[in-house]
Amino acid sequence: MTHPVPIEDLARFCRDVLTAVGADDETARDCADSMMHGTIHGVDSHGVRLLPHYTKSLQGGRLNKRPKLEFSRTRSGSGMLNGDNAQGARATYSAMEHACDLASEAGIGAVGITRSSHFGPAGAYTLRAAQRGMLALATCNSDSFVRLHDGAERFHGTNPLSVACPAPGNPWLLDMATSAVPYNRVELYRSTGTTLPEDVASDSTGADTTDPHLADMLAPLGGAFGFKGAALGGVAELLSAVLTGMKLSPDIAPMGGPDFSTPRGMGAFVIALDPSAFAGAEMVQAGITRYLELLRASPARPGGKVMAPGDREWALAMERRQNGITLDPVTADSFAELARSLKIAPVV
Repeated sequence: MTHPVPIEDLARFCRDVLTAVGADDETARDCADSMMHGTIHGVDSHGVRLLPHYTKSLQGGRLNKRPKLEFSRTRSGSGMLNGDNAQGARATYSAMEHACDLASEAGIGAVGITRSSHFGPAGAYTLRAAQRGMLALATCNSDSFVRLHDGAERFHGTNPLSVACPAPGNPWLLDMATSAVPYNRVELYRSTGTTLPEDVASDSTGADTTDPHLADMLAPLGGAFGFKGAALGGVAELLSAVLTGMKLSPDIAPMGGPDFSTPRGMGAFVIALDPSAFAGAEMVQAGITRYLELLRASPARPGGKVMAPGDREWALAMERRQNGITLDPVTADSFAELARSLKIAPVV
């Protein structure tokens, strides 16, 4: 499939596939929404290319098709959400809604998530909070695939961090892996035949490689200063696993199987802050407006362009909403097979 697919058709197909394998309406909605966030905003490694993976996890029993989420308020501004082995987006969207509700009352809402799974693009959840007027953070740890600085074995997961702040037009939005690149990007480069950048991946001995087929582990963010990325990966561990009582990265079963029947028992963590509880909503908006004006007006070096976190994503989102999405060949083939095997209308 080389022609662009309209956003609405792609979202419909994702929901139809998830529903066809038995997911409840909320799971199909939230899983599709998180993947579409990735695809629309150019986070392709965490976009709709994950649909076959989530489908396999639902069919195999790793993910609960009809989870019963349980939220417990522990203090005025904190709580815990038991995900009941839900698909990660289902649990995390719900946790962020609870965090925003807590913040509306207490000024801050922090929610730990237990018994969850891979949650996809972290920015999907902070953006949802920003749309409610909240400044937010989301993080999750994952199975080991990132070596430590000067390390020669997998230790941390890619352990993403996202922060969003409401702003005029579009929020300030950071969404980053604490590895040099996310692992799903290695898979994407394998499917498209793209060479990896220098200093982002290592082979099984820990030596650097640019061949995505030889990449056995990722480097921490920072290149020669990778100790900083490794420490940031530890922040995700502290919030997602230590504070929630869930598994550390080395103890989490591999995302890629072979076991797709056993829940992975992952944790995650979200925080929402209500600007009105601090300097006040109007002053916070004035501050972020001034900050972004200064940032975007800052001179660029020759050949460069200064951008705020999220600017690249908003530009891509506008283009993709207008022109549709062109699927990579591996994803297009897998979608065609899903349509055939599940007897549902294909992506057109």
